Amino acid sequence: MADEMLDIYDAEMNHLGTASRTQAHEEGLWHQTFHCWVLNRAAEGGPALLLQLRHKNKDTYPDMLDISCAGHLMAGETAREGVRELEEELGLKVSFQELVYCGSAAEESLISDKLIDREFSRVYILECDKPLDQYRCQLSEVSALFLAQVNELEELLEGRRDTIRSEGRIVDMDTSSLPSVVRTIRREDLAPHSREYYRMLFQTLHQLINGDVAGGM
Repeated sequence: MADEMLDIYDAEMNHLGTASRTQAHEEGLWHQTFHCWVLNRAAEGGPALLLQLRHKNKDTYPDMLDISCAGHLMAGETAREGVRELEEELGLKVSFQELVYCGSAAEESLISDKLIDREFSRVYILECDKPLDQYRCQLSEVSALFLAQVNELEELLEGRRDTIRSEGRIVDMDTSSLPSVVRTIRREDLAPHSREYYRMLFQTLHQLINGDVAGGM
């Protein structure tokens, strides 16, 4: 498969041209990504966020819990096209208008000498009360799904909790079934994002849960 082509930018997000995904990561070139966190209001115990367990073969943060759904924006694309990631990774076919915009975050991760990830991430929330066993996961990307209560996850990320317990479903690579499991999650189990990223996310989440933000764009 041909290497994906991405729009690249300087640190002030001035467009510089295009580069392959491999080149962007090897040289630490700024590029755009789409992030979507799925909010489940009907979860037992209160509103919860859907976390995906990244596949063990991912080049960044394998076997770590992360955003419900995320992906690179290809050259010429805007965040509107990023909605495809929800269908590809989770089997959720939704319109862009159903998403709630949180904002944009600039993050850089110096993973190794040969892997430097610098992203401008467009961050969204989708409300979906679908049970975990009804998701259709992309097996090459997602190894499991977990629901973490919003307030507990925020306390964990802020250091006010050492652990939280989360109900999940493990993806079986042979049958695609989702057997149930309960996991204890620590801060170090989560793929890293900046404090500003999480502040932006949880501010919008609380506004949405409290009815201060309308769904859709």
